[in-house]
Amino acid sequence: MPYVNIKITREGNVTPEQKRQLIEGATKLLADVLHKNTKTLVVTIDEVDMDNWGIGGVPVTELRKIAKEKAAAEAKAAEAAAKEEAKAKKKAEKEMAKAAKAEEKAKKEAEKAAAKAAEAAAKEEAKAKKAEEKAAKKEKKSKKK
Repeated sequence: MPYVNIKITREGNVTPEQKRQLIEGATKLLADVLHKNTKTLVVTIDEVDMDNWGIGGVPVTELRKIAKEKAAAEAKAAEAAAKEEAKAKKKAEKEMAKAAKAEEKAKKEAEKAAAKAAEAAAKEEAKAKKAEEKAAKKEKKSKKK
C-alpha cells in the first residue's frame, strides 16, 4: 500500500478544501503513474511550524528576515539611484537651457556684427561712389578745358 506524506508550512493558512484537493490530487497521481488501487493509497498532510524547519543550516524565519532586509535595501538603493538620475536629468536640462541661451546670444551678436559690417560696406560703397563721381566731374572739367 503506497503511503504519501505531504509537508506544508503552517504560515499558509491552508484551508480544509485545499487539503482535500491535495489528497485527491496525490491519490490520482499515484494511481495514474503506479497503477495502484486508490482504495489502498494513503495520503497524510503534516503542517510544520515556521521555526521547525530550515534551509542550508539556517532557520526559515531567519532566511525570510534576511530576504526582507535585502529587499528593503535594494528598494532603498533603487530609490537613491532614481533620485540621482532625476538630479542628473535636471542638471542636464539646465545645461541645455544655458547652452541654448548662449547660442541665442551668439546668434544675436553675429546678426549685429553682420548688420554693422553691411552698414560699413554700404558707407564704403557710398564713399567710393562719391569719390568716383568726384573723379568723373574732375575728368569732365579737365576735358572741357
